[in-house]
Amino acid sequence: MKYRIIPVTPFEQNCTLLWCPETMQGAFVDPGGDIERLTDAAARLGVHVEKILLTHGHIDHAGGAGELATRLGVPIEGPQREESFWIDQLVAQSRSFGFPPAQPFTPDRWLEDGDTVTVGKETLQVLYTPGHTPGHVVFYHAPSKLALVGDVLFAGSIGRTDFPRGSYEALIDSIKGKLWPLGDDVEFISGHGPMSTFGAERRSNPFVGDRA
Repeated sequence: MKYRIIPVTPFEQNCTLLWCPETMQGAFVDPGGDIERLTDAAARLGVHVEKILLTHGHIDHAGGAGELATRLGVPIEGPQREESFWIDQLVAQSRSFGFPPAQPFTPDRWLEDGDTVTVGKETLQVLYTPGHTPGHVVFYHAPSKLALVGDVLFAGSIGRTDFPRGSYEALIDSIKGKLWPLGDDVEFISGHGPMSTFGAERRSNPFVGDRA
């Protein structure tokens, strides 16, 4: 699995372009905005985008998904169904945070824990990881030991839980119960900031490290 991180929106959200090197078919994960920047990147890399994957429904992650899906004629997969709470509010979110008006959408496929999604000939596992939001999911590519964790976990920190329907206890359970078992050598791409590994976070993260 190949990838390119493309920061978008004033929040510098890490949209990720994933692609299968054999077929050059790809997916955008969390296209929060800056649609031209994203489509230009895919064109430069020679990637044919076949779908959009969403970890959750906050505006900086999902704000561009509807427009991009319409423009490319591709489906949107994810998050988990409880995330309709946030996706149904995208237009209001865009007004609240000063974003361009978001195009409303309903995902073509809601995802559940244990589901899989494909990108070309590559397969990613879906982990249901509520806490930051009620329907948050993580995508994990086992052969590459790569996880796309949205706003669940960051290098040195964890996701906020002070939004409506957030839960600190659920977030901690998601990290320790769903992410740590994948292995210390797994690299992860967060919704914001630099990449890290689960092992590094277990050693030093002040919120969920083994000595926290």
